Amino acid sequence: MIGNYDFLPCTPAGVMALLERSGVVIEGKECVVVGRSNIVGKPQALLLLEKNGTVTVCHSRTKNLREVCRRADILVAAIGKPEFFDSSYVKEGAVVIDVGMNRRPADGKLCGDVDFASVEPIASAITPVPGGVGPMTITMLMKNTFTAAKKQGAKV
Repeated sequence: MIGNYDFLPCTPAGVMALLERSGVVIEGKECVVVGRSNIVGKPQALLLLEKNGTVTVCHSRTKNLREVCRRADILVAAIGKPEFFDSSYVKEGAVVIDVGMNRRPADGKLCGDVDFASVEPIASAITPVPGGVGPMTITMLMKNTFTAAKKQGAKV
């Protein structure tokens, strides 16, 4: 929170890397993070804020959640409910980042917090589950490990 970015939480850092490498401009955009966990939601909000996004953090008790999400230019779904966010939560052209990692109750298949099939046609970009944010989390863990080794004087 004081601007020391040597070691970032892996999942939020992965989201930021995805946004940056996809050419998504954060500055001036309305960013909605749904989830307030200490390892994803809160640090994600701070990283978006650091890049000059206008950030709203929502949670299970947010009133009018659908309406708040529909304002988002960038929606980060980290609520932990399988396929909770359908197209009614997403503004046309929004960037949708699905951080969820769930199992569908009906068939046990891996899925995210976003109903990909209904949201993908209206989003300008969307991350899949599996294969989206998950691999970026691992990549950022490797980056943090590399940084730690360098700081300890390892020849890398």
